Amino acid sequence: MESEKQFDGIVGQSVPMRAMTTSILKVAPHDFTVLIRGESGTGKELVARSIQSNSKRLRGPFVAINCGAIPDGLLEAHLFGHQKGSFTGASYDKPGVFEVANGGTVFLDEIGEMPLTMQVKLLRALQEKEVVRVGSTKASKVDIRLIAATNRDLKRMITAGQFRQDLYYRISTLQIEVPALRQRREDIPLLAEYFLKKFACKQAPSSPLGLTKAPLSYS
Repeated sequence: MESEKQFDGIVGQSVPMRAMTTSILKVAPHDFTVLIRGESGTGKELVARSIQSNSKRLRGPFVAINCGAIPDGLLEAHLFGHQKGSFTGASYDKPGVFEVANGGTVFLDEIGEMPLTMQVKLLRALQEKEVVRVGSTKASKVDIRLIAATNRDLKRMITAGQFRQDLYYRISTLQIEVPALRQRREDIPLLAEYFLKKFACKQAPSSPLGLTKAPLSYS
């Protein structure tokens, strides 16, 4: 496997993992949206960070949010920002995730949890490359790459009327599948060693001079 610098903590030598890291390198240079699919806990955000690490947006901000963890009524303001007085508690102007991530990457985890009304607004922001803060009429141009992730079957959700087909086609230009651990059992020893060394470094005792031991190197 390539160095951790390129793959941001992704560990594995199995065939599925090699295929995944090859896909990361293929999609990273192209500034299209990417849809990462995989079960919960498989490391979808690590994949998203690795895409940015191998892209021309390497030095730009990376802003991640979980769409399912933000109340529906606050998601628009969180993504696009708000103006002072636009709703109760909005005591000052605040930029949203898209403005904060300008020049970099926005990672929308669990995009399948996004309500339909918000999906419409997200699609427009992606098409126009601009956002309008809640309580404002002024549009602001943004330069971001969107990476989305889901553990749900979005095509089935489209059939059920729970996810917009036009948004799906917009975000799924490029797709990466993250294998579950049961599909790559041969990576378990590597993962065990990785975490053992990682936590050993964090818990390394201090020397009498207050200097911690040098971190172990690993790939």
